[in-house]
Formats: sequence, structure tokens, C-alpha cells
Amino acid sequence: MAGSSWGRLFRVSTWGESHGPALGAVLEGTPAGLDLAVAEIEQELALRRPGLISSASPRREEDRVAILSGVFEGKTTGTPISLIIYNRDAKSADYEDLRDVIRPGQGDWGYLKKYGLRDHRGGGRSSARETAARVAAGAVAGKIIASAGIEVLGYTKALGGVEIPEEVVRGITLTRETIRQHPLFCPDLTTAERMEELLSQTRAAGDSLGGLVEILVRGCPPGLGEPVFHKLDADLAGALMSIGSVKAVEIGDGFALAKMKGSQANDQMTKEGFISNHAGGILGGIATGQEIVLRVGCKPIPSISRPQRTIDVSGQEKEITLKGRHDVSALPRIVPVCEAMVKIVLADHLLLQRTARWESK
Repeated sequence: MAGSSWGRLFRVSTWGESHGPALGAVLEGTPAGLDLAVAEIEQELALRRPGLISSASPRREEDRVAILSGVFEGKTTGTPISLIIYNRDAKSADYEDLRDVIRPGQGDWGYLKKYGLRDHRGGGRSSARETAARVAAGAVAGKIIASAGIEVLGYTKALGGVEIPEEVVRGITLTRETIRQHPLFCPDLTTAERMEELLSQTRAAGDSLGGLVEILVRGCPPGLGEPVFHKLDADLAGALMSIGSVKAVEIGDGFALAKMKGSQANDQMTKEGFISNHAGGILGGIATGQEIVLRVGCKPIPSISRPQRTIDVSGQEKEITLKGRHDVSALPRIVPVCEAMVKIVLADHLLLQRTARWESK
């Protein structure tokens, strides 16, 4: 199905359901000769597993990955790479009472109208469990972009109403180490503690929270991207919007640009380079060589234990209180998913650039 694939030269297709026997990804277009080990993929998968914080879902999946094809003696062969992750801790019985119920805020209604049926076992393909396959694919894409000197860093910028003050962000050297020093992937420990407190209060109230992820791309060569329908920013926004909890994507100063004058918004230049970066590292759909700045708005997790009004598949009104194992927020587990989608897009554009005018770093 076309809706389960992304990319042109570096093409990723994911498959599998939340409560099926397994899920995975097939990757086409990976160059031959890249070093690739299972441990590297599992290291990324560990970052999206529940259990990093007390407010996460108690579902325990080891997320062990097997490489079925495309790698020989630790190196990619250039042929399709097939990855599989078996589900070990699915409890479909938790959802039996919801067989005929439309859960508020979920994809149930749309799936029912599109296909005439739906997988009621935790959402099937619409479940956040599908993102494990994306993260596995992103680990491979990361090998491609690393060869060009590109680094992708994501972190929790805001959770609920708690946000890192901008002046604090400017004073932090954002590195993988400073971001991952706290389980919420928030580089400011004072803000992270406030976020944790809010998460605990929200769980006790049977509710959930949304949040904001910021993703930085460093070392992206200027010239990457396409000028019209596959602008780099358009592809990045589309890839990030394909993540289930994401409802907004902002690039550079984003909506703030709508309030500026051209004299304020333009990134002027000197012989030393750009003076500002309001555009977020992309102009005309093509990378400028500056840091690419992306922000992602995530809606609250829809599965909450508070009573909610809904209908069943026959249109009868119901009041439900959801059970099962659910996160209070998509953050921080969505951070590595966002990173993975950005890596996948960049890998695709790097390979496309190679067909136009490739310059190795």
C-alpha cells in the first residue's frame, strides 16, 4: 500500500500492527558498503521504549531487531534491507470491551469509514507502536547522512504548559549528552523536574499532555533539496506530520514570520555568511548550509482514564472510561521518532543530490 511507504531513492516501507505477531520495515536504496550492526539499530530503538520515565506505558517490549536481508558480514550489500521486530508483550484482551466502540481522539472513525472495518486491538496500524519500525529505518538512514557529516538532534522543548525559557536554551550547548542526561530528553534539568511534576499530577488526574519537540540538523550541505514539489522543508514537514501524534510543524521562526516585516525576516548576508537564521536553514526549498531548525507540536495522548462521550459502530451513544496501558504524553518517546523521520528525508535527498551534483564532504 502506497500509504505505508516514504521516499524516492531511499525508500522506506513499514508493516505490521500493534498487537500482531511482529512489525518491521523494508529499506530500498541503501548504498552498498556501509557498516551496519544490529546493536546500532537497537540502541536507537531503546530510546523510544516505554519505561524511561514513571509516567510511561507499562507495556514492556524489548524491541530486538533481526536483519533478514541486505547486510552481509556487517556491511550493507546495496539490496533491500528487511528488518523485523517481534511483539512480545501485547495484551489484546485489554481492548476487547472496545471492539465496537469509537475511541475519542483516535483514528478509529477514519479507519472504519475508509476500510469498512478496523483493527480494534490497540489501534492496529494507527498505533504509536508502528513508530518502532520508523526508528529502526532511521538508524540505517543515520549511517547514510553521517557519511556526509550531518547530525540530527531532537529534544523536548515543552511539555504541557512547561517550556524551557528561550534565554535558557540559548545558554545551553545542545549535544546528544546534554539532551539525554535526563529521561525526558530535556537539556535543562530545572525545567525537566517541573515537567516530571506535571506528568505525575496529570497521570493522577487520569488525563494526558501534549508537547513540543525541537529538532536541529547540523552539517547539512548547502544545495540539498528540490526547487518545486519536493522542497526540503516540504518533505521534512510532510514526514514529521506523518507521525501519529503530530499536529503542527514549524520551520525556523515559523508563524512568527507572519508578524514580521521583510526587513526583519530576511536573512541578510556578509562575506562571512548569514547574519541571522529566521528561515531555519532552508530557502527556496533548498538548504542554505545553516543549521536547520524544526519544531513539532504533539497533541495529548487520546487514551485517558477519565469518562468520555462517544458512539459505537452502530451510532449509539456511549460513555467510556479507557483501560489498558498508555503513556501520559507522547514525549519523550516521540523524540527519536522525529529524529528518524528527519534522517530518512535527508538520506533520500542526499541520494537525489548525488544524481544531480554530488560533492562528498
